[in-house]
Amino acid sequence: MMPADFWSTAPLLAAAAFAAGVLNAIAGGGSFLTLPALVFTGMPPIMANATSALAVSPGYLGSTLGFRPELRNLPVTRLKREMAISALGGLVGALLLLVTPAKVFSGIVPWLLLFATVLFAAGPGIARRASRVAGTAHGLTQWREPGLLLTAIYGGYFNGGLGILLMALYAVTGESRINTANALKNLNSLVLSWLSVTAFVLAGIIAWKEGLLMMAAATLGGYAGARWSRRLPAQWVRLGVIGTGLLMSALFFAR
Repeated sequence: MMPADFWSTAPLLAAAAFAAGVLNAIAGGGSFLTLPALVFTGMPPIMANATSALAVSPGYLGSTLGFRPELRNLPVTRLKREMAISALGGLVGALLLLVTPAKVFSGIVPWLLLFATVLFAAGPGIARRASRVAGTAHGLTQWREPGLLLTAIYGGYFNGGLGILLMALYAVTGESRINTANALKNLNSLVLSWLSVTAFVLAGIIAWKEGLLMMAAATLGGYAGARWSRRLPAQWVRLGVIGTGLLMSALFFAR
């Protein structure tokens, strides 16, 4: 039988995960809800971060499958290399999280949330600037794989803002096809996310009852978000995500 404290927090966690699934399907930023919700229930921040990563991981699979035509048009050797780099980076990031002292990570979390919020807010501007240099960025192609490794390490350590970083990386290193960049972003996010979650599972820091509940709720939210995305003004959603990120950052700083 599940403990009473799980049942008392289950509605909050399910609601946060459902809303995160909706946000990720429309504009991203779901981790602004899942991580704080877990921490506010009293879960240690490192376990909350690992469980949050588990909760949002299924969404990457659906996104990747949606871009199968673009992925089929890319050289298999490139896909294998980037997947291997992403796997390595995700694993390194996860291991860095595991060796970070709990008190240190607790102090870092507000800054990570604020960084991810600022990155999300600046995302459109970053994309525009990156697209302007994409046509002349072929000389930067050599930096794509080192950049991917660093971004994957960040994603394995803390997932917030990962998609924006990956899209910017591909744009400034010469990938001018937006759908191809999106396909690679989703594929590499899937790989590094599942590798980091595997490390968290083996380390025994996943809260399974909460994680599985949130996985189910986030999946339902992703399905609903895909349908609602045709009706909701994207700018309203973006402003809501930014406001949520700033609020959560402020609350974590206050703690």
